[in-house]
Amino acid sequence: MKALAALDPEFEHRVRLAIAVLLMRHDEISFAAFKQQLQLTDGNLGAQLRRLEEAGYLALRRDFVERKPVTWYRMTAAGRAALERHLGALQSMIAAAGSAAT
Repeated sequence: MKALAALDPEFEHRVRLAIAVLLMRHDEISFAAFKQQLQLTDGNLGAQLRRLEEAGYLALRRDFVERKPVTWYRMTAAGRAALERHLGALQSMIAAAGSAAT
């Protein structure tokens, strides 16, 4: 199946997929906002964000808000393209499953 080969292993983990989908909706999201939205521990969230960053799919910037450090994340162009390919492959697989059922 061609669509299966187009799936990106970086998005196979539900948390990494959720991070990417949230970032496609919003330009930037802070670590704290991700933590609240996804209800994850610092360690788990940090590991998933780091994996996407190492793949070149996320960029980060560090800032200070009221003297507290804040880390902001955004999707890179490569990350956006990879997510679009991944979602397209998922849609193809769903469509193929639907046509096979009829």
